[in-house]
Amino acid sequence: MSTPAGPGTTDVTGRVDLADPELMRDPFGGYSRMREQAPMALGSLPGSATPIWLVTRYDDVKTVLGDPRFANSPASVPGMDVRSVREKELRARGVPPEYARYVLDGMLETDGADHLRLRRLVSRAFTARRVADLRPRVEEIAEDLLDRLGATAEDGVVDLLEHFAYPLPITVICELVGIPEADRPRWRGWGRALVTMDPGGFGTALRELVAHIEELIGRRRAAPADDLLSGLIRAHDEDGDRLGDTEMVTLVLTLVFAGHETTAHLIGNGTAALLAHPDQFDLLRRRPELMPLAVHELMRWCGPVQGTRMRYATEDLEIGGMPVRRGEAVMAVLVGANHDPRVFDDPGRLDITREPDGRRETHVGFGHGLHYCLGAALARQEAELAFGALLRRFPGLTLAVDPADLERQLMPASWRLARLPVRL
Repeated sequence: MSTPAGPGTTDVTGRVDLADPELMRDPFGGYSRMREQAPMALGSLPGSATPIWLVTRYDDVKTVLGDPRFANSPASVPGMDVRSVREKELRARGVPPEYARYVLDGMLETDGADHLRLRRLVSRAFTARRVADLRPRVEEIAEDLLDRLGATAEDGVVDLLEHFAYPLPITVICELVGIPEADRPRWRGWGRALVTMDPGGFGTALRELVAHIEELIGRRRAAPADDLLSGLIRAHDEDGDRLGDTEMVTLVLTLVFAGHETTAHLIGNGTAALLAHPDQFDLLRRRPELMPLAVHELMRWCGPVQGTRMRYATEDLEIGGMPVRRGEAVMAVLVGANHDPRVFDDPGRLDITREPDGRRETHVGFGHGLHYCLGAALARQEAELAFGALLRRFPGLTLAVDPADLERQLMPASWRLARLPVRL
C-alpha cells in the first residue's frame, strides 16, 4: 500500500485518521473530498496500525459489498494469516481474547456457508409478513411513548432521542428476541458503554452482557416462550451443529444491538433533518403518503452508519483502477456513495420526493449484497411510524437549539446525536 491518503487530517503515516474530530464532525464534506480526489484513500482506526482502503464512490462501494472476493472474515483469505482490524481495536479497548470471540465470531463477521446458516436461523423473524404483523404493536409502543413525552420536559424542552427515538426500537427488538422488560434498562446502559471510546467501560459491559445472556438462555430453556430466543435454544438443543454455544450468545447480542442502535439514530437524525428543513417537514405533514420515500431519502442523506465493517480481499484485484492486494482491508464508505453526484442529482439537497430508479432502493444505507441488513424492513417500518406519529401528534414540533449546535457522539464511521432537544 503506497498510495497517499486522501484530503483531511492524516496521522504520522500519512493515512486518513478515521477518528479525526474534524472528519467525524463533517463526514459528508470530508469523505466527499476524498471521493472526488481518487477512488480510494488509505485510512487507519484507533488502536490498529493496519492500513485500510477507504472506498468512497458509489459503484465501487456496491462492488465491494456485492463481490464475493471481498470477505468479512480475515480467516477467509486463502493461504494467508491475516489479522482482523477489529481484533486489534478490541484489544486496544481492553477486551480479553476469550470475550473478543463474542464480537468477532458472529453472523456479521462470517462468510459463505456459515453466514447463510446463521442468517437462516433468524431470518423468519424479519420476513415481510412478520414485520407487517408487528405493525400494530409498534404503533402502540410509539403512541404510549408520545403520551408520556410531555412529562419528561425540562423548561419546556424534551430530549427526543432519550425518550422516544431510543425506547421505541429497543422495546420492539427486545420483545421480538425475548428480553424481559425488567432487564431492558440494563441493555440500554450496556449499549452506551459499548459505543464509548473508554477501554474499561467497553470490556466490562461485554463481560456483563455475556453473563446476562447465558443466564437468560438458562431461564428460557426452563420456561420457553413465543420469541426468537426460545427458537434459537430449540435449534441448539435439537442439533448442535446448526448453532453452537458461543454463536447463540453472539446472535442475541448482535440482534438486540443491531436491531435498535441504528434505528434509534435513524429516527433521531431524520427528525433533526426534517426540523432543520421546514419545507420538507411541512410537505411530509401535508402528504403522508410520501413517508416511505422520505425514510429512504433520510437514510441516504443522514443515515447513522457511514462506513461498513472491514472486508478483506481474497485475491489481488482492482477497485476503480487502483490495485488491492490479497489480504488487504477495505472499508466501504456509505456516506461517500450516498452523496455521490455520479448517481444522485444535487446529493447535498434533502428531497423527500426523490424517486428511486426502479430498484428496491437506490441508496446503500442498509448495505448491499449477501450482508444486506437483515432488519431493514423492520427499521423502515419503525421509522415511518415514528415520523408519522410525531407529525400527527406534534405538528408544531421545533428544535430547541440551532441545527448547527446539536451535540453529536463523535465515533468513526458513524453519525449519531448525543441528544435531540425539541419543543413540543
